[in-house]
Amino acid sequence: QVQLQESGPGLVKPSQTLSLTCTISDDSITANSGNWSWLRQSPGKRILWIGYVHPNGNTYYNPSLTFRGRTSISRDTSKNHFTLQLTSVNPEDTAVYYCAKLDRNPIAVNAKGDYGSWGQGTQVTVSS
Repeated sequence: QVQLQESGPGLVKPSQTLSLTCTISDDSITANSGNWSWLRQSPGKRILWIGYVHPNGNTYYNPSLTFRGRTSISRDTSKNHFTLQLTSVNPEDTAVYYCAKLDRNPIAVNAKGDYGSWGQGTQVTVSS
């Protein structure tokens, strides 16, 4: 069973860039078996997909105004991990961030645990 672990800073100042890494165990990021995804959940809000990298290396991002082109996802096949960068963060980006391996487009996700394997999540707070 694949294991995923998020890592990164718990506190980021407004206007800075948030960088998170998802380390994969017991699976390969290049295996043709799922979408390696980033999602987040802010207090009192539904879970929101941020983007994903397909096993072929293509990346896809949520086009909503929430992210306004601030998002970048990349992978390192030698380290078997993928990363999220979110630029120009603001307090509304405060959330628990999850990485997941999903068997479908993450737009279908309604709750943590849907459609695949998830990391435990990491709290990110944006505050000065």
